[in-house]
Amino acid sequence: QVQLAESGGGLVQSGGSLRLSCAASVNILSVYSVGWYRQAPGKGRELVCSIITGGAITYTDAVKGRFTISRDNAKNTVYLEMNTLKPEDTAVYYCHLKRRLGMTFYDFWGQGTQVTVSS
Repeated sequence: QVQLAESGGGLVQSGGSLRLSCAASVNILSVYSVGWYRQAPGKGRELVCSIITGGAITYTDAVKGRFTISRDNAKNTVYLEMNTLKPEDTAVYYCHLKRRLGMTFYDFWGQGTQVTVSS
């Protein structure tokens, strides 16, 4: 069983910065991908960014140039650096990990951390 522990959310003014962390209970080099999703009030969960192990990094258009995903493989931790935050970035942010076993993919989620950006 994979466990993901997020931290770093909070309240920040528009234009400010926050860094989210996600500590995984498994070796993140062994998984298919890690990333971040978010869910704003009244909306569905959407992909923010992801890293495919040994492959591409993807960002949703709304955060390109402002958010950066990174990973510390030695600590099995994924980070999301968020700069120039906007009120529309307000959401619960979820760490996501995808494992591949044969031809089957399994998704794991953190508990979520609230990010609130005031105008």
